[in-house]
Order: sequence, then C-alpha cells, then structure tokens
Amino acid sequence: MSRLQLALNVDDLETSIAFYSTLFGTEPHKVRPGYANFAVAQPPLKLVLIENAGHGGSINHLGVEVEDVDVVDSELSRLAAAGFATTEERDTTCCYAKQDKFWVQGTPDGERWEIYTITDDLTAAPADDTATSGVGADQVCCA
Repeated sequence: MSRLQLALNVDDLETSIAFYSTLFGTEPHKVRPGYANFAVAQPPLKLVLIENAGHGGSINHLGVEVEDVDVVDSELSRLAAAGFATTEERDTTCCYAKQDKFWVQGTPDGERWEIYTITDDLTAAPADDTATSGVGADQVCCA
C-alpha cells in the first residue's frame, strides 16, 4: 500500500499529538523526542509531526511512502526518465528508521518530495539523525 506523507512542523509536540489523535481517531504509530508519526488508515496518510518551535503550522516536507525497495527503484527510474532531478539516499537513517529513498527536486514551487520505504524501525536515533538534532524549517529529513 502506498500512502501520502505530510510532515508538519509543530510548536508543541504533545498538544499536536492530542489534536491529531482526535482528528484522525487513532493514536500515534511512533513517538520519540521531538517527533511523532501516525499511520492513518482512512484516508491513507503518514502524518509526521516534527517539533520545531517557532515554525509551527508550516510544512516540513512532503512524501510518498511505498511498499518496498522495488517500488522506490521503479519510481526513481520513471521520474528520472521524465527528466526530474533526483537525489538518492540508500540505507540511510532518519526519523528513527532505516530507509531507502530519493528526493524529487525542481518542483514549480521549490518543495522537495520524498519517495521512500522503511527497511527497519529504530528505537533510538543516531547522533547524525537530522530529525533529532535541530532540523530547521528549511531542512527536511524524515519519514
């Protein structure tokens, strides 16, 4: 199953978790320091909350979570053939997960889209995980 990912900057993680739990009728799938995500069944959505004081209410990044690495590869090939600029990240660690992904760049309004699959879940983030080491509103990382 593929689903749209919406990553939001939030000022207060706990307040936002309470709000989105009620809005979508589900508890978070994962909660870590400064980070939470929801695997919403209907509508199919991966909602990511990134605590980023002073930038609440803004989009951190957009993405599409796909089933597996084969889909990542086929989408990468399809979009590269269409002339889209992409940046690959294989076996990367971000937002408490190991991922294979790529970023689509050059959109008309400058946002980057992440196409990714999670290959392993992590309970702690490594020191180089930008999602837990001060991601700014203009930076993107995670799933």
